Amino acid sequence: MWHSYFTLDAPAEAAFEEKKSRFIGWAAPVEDEKQAQAYLNQRRTLHKEAKHHVYAWMIGQDDRFQRSSDDGEPAGTGGRPALEAIKQKGLKNVMVVISRYFGGILLGAGGLTRAYSRSAHLALSAAPAVEKIPGSLCALRFDYPYLGRIESWLNANALPVRDKSFTQDICFFCLIPHSELIERRRQLTDLSDGSAHWQILDDNIWLSRPLQNR
Repeated sequence: MWHSYFTLDAPAEAAFEEKKSRFIGWAAPVEDEKQAQAYLNQRRTLHKEAKHHVYAWMIGQDDRFQRSSDDGEPAGTGGRPALEAIKQKGLKNVMVVISRYFGGILLGAGGLTRAYSRSAHLALSAAPAVEKIPGSLCALRFDYPYLGRIESWLNANALPVRDKSFTQDICFFCLIPHSELIERRRQLTDLSDGSAHWQILDDNIWLSRPLQNR
């Protein structure tokens, strides 16, 4: 059974300097480990002069695929703090890469752990977050006199419309969360005096709802 979860909507980057070492954190949504590895390779190429590329990712609704690496830093000082940052944010299907340009001053194990944790949190906080909700793509058909009423209803309930068709009647292809299907069908019946109806075209859709605060 599918459940809603929180993830990132787009990549983001955040950087800071600690005792002349520059930490560049990058966070992004990922669908699988193949994509995560490709992103990691991109970051290594982009920052090829960096001494370390610490990373972590957590993929799968059940968090099945968890991986982290200190990339040459003392054990447990980089990858683990980055992975913990993802968990603390309550995110899934997310990765973090932190590229460190060494400034010549040793930070010590505690200093490294704090720096990598901070870098991961900054990058994750900089990225827009969304709630992914399981839903259905529905073909919603109704007569022209109900157009304004149904458009207002869709907007008021934040139900996305992917496409529209205007022929003998009107068809809106809209996305409806699984948890709302019964109630939305009842509302639609009331709005259209029983004349509107919909057909579920795809029952395996993920809807995205922005999060304002994390």
